[in-house]
Amino acid sequence: MGYAMAERLAKGGCDLSVWNRTREKALPLEKSGARVVNRLEELSTKDILFVMVSTYDDVKQVLAKALSGKGKPKMVVECSSISLEGSAELRAYLKEKKIQYLAAPVSGNAKVIKAGKLTFVVSGPKSAYEQAKPYLDMMGMGSSYVGEGELARIAKICHNVMLGVVIQNLCEIAVLAEKAGMPRHAFLDFLNKSVMGSTFTKYKTPALVNLDFHVTFTPKLLLKDLDLGLDAGRRFGVPMPLASATRNLVQEMIGHGMTEEDFSTLLLMQARASGIALKPENKTVSDGLAES
Repeated sequence: MGYAMAERLAKGGCDLSVWNRTREKALPLEKSGARVVNRLEELSTKDILFVMVSTYDDVKQVLAKALSGKGKPKMVVECSSISLEGSAELRAYLKEKKIQYLAAPVSGNAKVIKAGKLTFVVSGPKSAYEQAKPYLDMMGMGSSYVGEGELARIAKICHNVMLGVVIQNLCEIAVLAEKAGMPRHAFLDFLNKSVMGSTFTKYKTPALVNLDFHVTFTPKLLLKDLDLGLDAGRRFGVPMPLASATRNLVQEMIGHGMTEEDFSTLLLMQARASGIALKPENKTVSDGLAES
């Protein structure tokens, strides 16, 4: 994710320095105009510091190192998927250092970024957002400002709850169509052309048709986000029966040992529960994405 985001900024002509744990993985970015630094502390002199890592522990680790340099950035834009509590803690930590902070989680993955369709949901000071917006927009289709504080984290949790519910429903209806006698590719072609089709249904069609489950998001990560969504539902008094049912199905999937595969392998569990064995249809189908 971070590589693809940095590549778009570099190709957009930004004065960009990048750091990655494995430096060799970042080196190809130099062809696009980025400068790959050897030490995190070298990023401290930049105006805006973007962070895209795996966990909140990673966020804390890289920021502590990055902010120990000679200068300090004017702003940190944190794009990883972290909890409300972690984001609030990070905001307080940066406030003490007089550094502006934007929570800016994303919707998409590396392939979505390459297609120019990444989106950000952002919260924090509006003035900081206006400064960062041109760079956020450069990385994809644009950004949505949702308010102060950690509201962007709530928005991302809601987004990923919908992700879980939609993929489960998509698997259910694809199996229903097949058991009734339709090829999956034919049914999904109809669905994607209808008003119910979406970027997501198109993007997942090749996996559901050809059972080529390239990992984009694991069941374990989806379960974490569904739990965060249900926790938020309890906190704000919002019943979430569909999210709860989906959460139990994902937990069952994990119980069957399907932990590190793509979350769309829910299709296989749905087929098994329906008494059928799926086979790849070996059809060339579009994922709706094209690099831009």
